Amino acid sequence: MQLAEALQVLKGMGGIPPEQRAHLDVLQGLPAAQQEAVVLSALAALKGKIGIPSAGPQTRAYFSKADLILYGGEPGGGKTALEVLLALNEHIRSLIVRRSFVDLDGVLHTLDKIIGVPNSARGGNRPYFATPDGRVIDFMGMGDDVGGKQGNPHDLICVDEAAQIPIEQIRLLFGWLRTDKPGQRCRMVMCSNPPLDSVGDWLVEYFAPWLDHRHPNPAEDGELRYFLPNEDDDGYRECGPGDTMLLNGMMVRAQSRTFIRAKVSDNPYYNQDDYAKSLASLPKEVRERLMTGNFMASREDPQWQAMPSEWVRAAVARWKAQPPMGVPMCSIGVDVAQGGTDNTVLARRHDGWFAPLIVEEGKKTPGGTDVAALVLKHRFDNAKVIIDVGGGWGGDAHGHLMKQQVDSVAYMGVKVSLKRTADMQLKFTNVRTEAYWRFREALDPDQRGGSPISLPDDRRLISDLTSPFYKIGPNGIEVEPKDQLVKRLKRSTDRGDAVVMAWWSGAKMATDWDNWPAKHGNARHVPRVIMGRQPQTARKGAR
Repeated sequence: MQLAEALQVLKGMGGIPPEQRAHLDVLQGLPAAQQEAVVLSALAALKGKIGIPSAGPQTRAYFSKADLILYGGEPGGGKTALEVLLALNEHIRSLIVRRSFVDLDGVLHTLDKIIGVPNSARGGNRPYFATPDGRVIDFMGMGDDVGGKQGNPHDLICVDEAAQIPIEQIRLLFGWLRTDKPGQRCRMVMCSNPPLDSVGDWLVEYFAPWLDHRHPNPAEDGELRYFLPNEDDDGYRECGPGDTMLLNGMMVRAQSRTFIRAKVSDNPYYNQDDYAKSLASLPKEVRERLMTGNFMASREDPQWQAMPSEWVRAAVARWKAQPPMGVPMCSIGVDVAQGGTDNTVLARRHDGWFAPLIVEEGKKTPGGTDVAALVLKHRFDNAKVIIDVGGGWGGDAHGHLMKQQVDSVAYMGVKVSLKRTADMQLKFTNVRTEAYWRFREALDPDQRGGSPISLPDDRRLISDLTSPFYKIGPNGIEVEPKDQLVKRLKRSTDRGDAVVMAWWSGAKMATDWDNWPAKHGNARHVPRVIMGRQPQTARKGAR
């Protein structure tokens, strides 16, 4: 091929923005030998490719060596195009998913634009696209029946708008990432804007070194970090690039991750002014969150969210590493998992200060004696134990603790409550609602003396507390039943439940202050905190 012909081929290739095609003109000012070397190298790299990524973040993500990539941050950064280009050019069997089937329209439209063929996907409600050289792209809505895709190996899995998909469904997808093709790379690409509700909070945890400004060792965009599963939890721990571990009889190598930020200004195909006008039509709080690309930015809570996010995060900001001097352990809330995939969680409370949660895999607490032993190991100061016996899971543990003469209370959220809100205006439909609402009242920063609650910086705990909704009916306030909440979130809110139970019962400074100094040192030098909206008799001693 002659040099002039090669230049025309490069300029005419689909997927090359005008700005990049213009750069080819610069080559013509170079000596002929240099021009030929550059052009031939480019043609070799592009042989068989259907389009190429745009310059900047999209190219960095395309060529990243990470096993797991988060790409995005702001709308318009070319997220879906990245997924389609990788599937068309670099992988044999790909899967691109959205939250629901109807959301796939935008993905399929992007595919049509890149290959220049309308309605290119086939298969009806299980669409797929096959290339002449044998590559296949499957498309799926995660809210639909996934049985037809489950078990099929894919060497590329792309999650479009990942913040809309629960973490449990993401874990399901990890099990499908494999290949039987020697030398074929496997990777997962998550493309997303910042989450607009608690469903996507897991993204900040998965990519904390890049997204959480409080991370002790922050990472740069595009930097690789390595992670292995946490043996004591269902999370991950950061490790070195060559680290391995034995998990369920299999040797697991460290997984590499990275985050690459993209903005609409990085996308040469969008008119930025027109796109800005489109974003301007969104609600203010949504627009600001999307346009800043800040995954940690505060968001507007849903109208019926039981725990205001701002109040919960303020409680986290108040937390110190040690409990208040002289204040004993007052209670332990216990959410029980005997076997299964959930966790047994202990929330230890010193008045309004909560210690870091004790989280034990359910398989490590298969019986009531195991749960009771875990509680006794971490219990001090004769703290009251509040243990969830709903569904029968905690009944055995409660019985064992009672035999040991431990002050243990059986908590059953579905039981009727006769209590009312602090202002005495509304009733509670059940004990679960009462417990959650009492904690909400304790978080209220406008009460006299401010909120006494201090919570450890636990992202899952924050998500658990800010996930439940409530409604007001003829029988008063009702917080979302746990079974409905678990069905909606596709996970258990065991950490939040344990904390709420710990506050529901047990000693508090407003009621037991006078009993503490003699037993627990000179507590009278601790600043006195009024719990707010308490009857005058309840505040006796909290002078």
